[in-house]
Amino acid sequence: MLTSVLVAGLTAFGVVKASAPSYAKSEGQTVTYNDGTALKTVNLAETDYPDLTFAAESAVNAVVYVEVTVTTTQNYQLDPFWEFFFGFGGQGNQPQQRSQKGSGSGVIIRPDGYIVTNNHVVANATEVKVTLNNNKTYDATVVGTDSATDVALLKIDATGLPYMQFGDSDKLRLGEWVLAIGSPLGAQLRGTITAGIVSAKGRSMPSEDGKFKIESFIQTDAAVNPGNSGGALVNKVGELVGINTAIVSQTGAYSGYSFAVPVNIVKKIVDDLIDFGTVKRAKLGVTMGTVTDEVAKELKLSEPKGVYIHEVVKGSAADNAGIKKEDVVIAIDGTEILTGSALQEKVNSYHPGDKAKFTIIRDGKEKEVEVTFQGDAEKTGTVDADGSVAFYGAKIKTADKQTLAKYGLKQGVEIVSVGEGKMLDAGASEGFIILYVNEQPVSSAEQVVELAKKSKRAIYIEGVNSNGRSSYFGFGKEE
Repeated sequence: MLTSVLVAGLTAFGVVKASAPSYAKSEGQTVTYNDGTALKTVNLAETDYPDLTFAAESAVNAVVYVEVTVTTTQNYQLDPFWEFFFGFGGQGNQPQQRSQKGSGSGVIIRPDGYIVTNNHVVANATEVKVTLNNNKTYDATVVGTDSATDVALLKIDATGLPYMQFGDSDKLRLGEWVLAIGSPLGAQLRGTITAGIVSAKGRSMPSEDGKFKIESFIQTDAAVNPGNSGGALVNKVGELVGINTAIVSQTGAYSGYSFAVPVNIVKKIVDDLIDFGTVKRAKLGVTMGTVTDEVAKELKLSEPKGVYIHEVVKGSAADNAGIKKEDVVIAIDGTEILTGSALQEKVNSYHPGDKAKFTIIRDGKEKEVEVTFQGDAEKTGTVDADGSVAFYGAKIKTADKQTLAKYGLKQGVEIVSVGEGKMLDAGASEGFIILYVNEQPVSSAEQVVELAKKSKRAIYIEGVNSNGRSSYFGFGKEE
């Protein structure tokens, strides 16, 4: 009987052992389940109850409190009654200056005083002060900002500062522990540390102002409130993996979700601001969307993955590389691309002139194309292969006879595309026909460029818009 029980027990143990996955004891090994699913493992002994004290204590001194002053001028209409009886007031709009205080957080990234924060923390600031964790306060200079990523770089006159090492945000895993460090709700809570996990990666949120944004946020459930903006998101070994930027809330206070700009994006922006004073951003030149089940069926894809190309801008990097409408991008330089935000993040890691291999699906087949990225705006006067001429962020071309006949014109220059630059800021639009530059008639794109070069201060453009109505706009000339 005892022998039978022993044999039965050993048999049962063998069956369970054979059917259960074999858990690895060290990080980086792979568990394969019966259904074929393969997942990397971590050392459970270290992560069941993670010790975050080292990360917190080593990182907190590199996080600073940022206080800004914004001075605005407002006009007030004074009652003429006071002028009539007392001799003052009544002069119409009287300009008055008002100062407002704001605050946020920042992260020291170099011992010589370079500090990363959010663009929205220091936007329009006339004065910026930084207070370290040891209570020392410094005047700060804004080195540069980038509204597309909401990143700004500050500099204080100090050396030997505690600073934070950059981590690798691409290596963050869902469920990994992270810390948020900053100054929520003001100066009295400086150096506050909260903990959570990585809830999602590659998140994007709609832009409220409609401007171009590069968003591939790290989402966490670490508590973040107003004042945390610009603060650090730190991994369990004390490395900087993100800059806390936003919360989603119906009340304005923390509701369970916070978002950080990945440090791999931050690092590229910071390097550009230090080296060039501005961001050298690579541009692909497409409009895109997510591959849904419906799109996947229409394009005969095996599964709904990748980024669907809706349109390709003529003369863009994508167009020159041979990328076409209805192509699906699934990888860039071997990195899998599943969403539009992931594509934006990857493209933003390159500089103008860099090359990358895009893996695309076209007509159900995979193929590779090499893309040479372009910059924000080509130098004014640069002639493209299609004959269009770069002009302050736009592309212009001598209007053809058919276009001129459409508007009953004898000559003019057509705006064929509008990118970031002075033309876009001034209100230029695609399809606009330029008839005059600084009151001089023009019949070719070269004439437009030449007249603009001769202008000493401003460029004034008259013509007709795509609806055939007379219109005009102008902008200050670059120094």
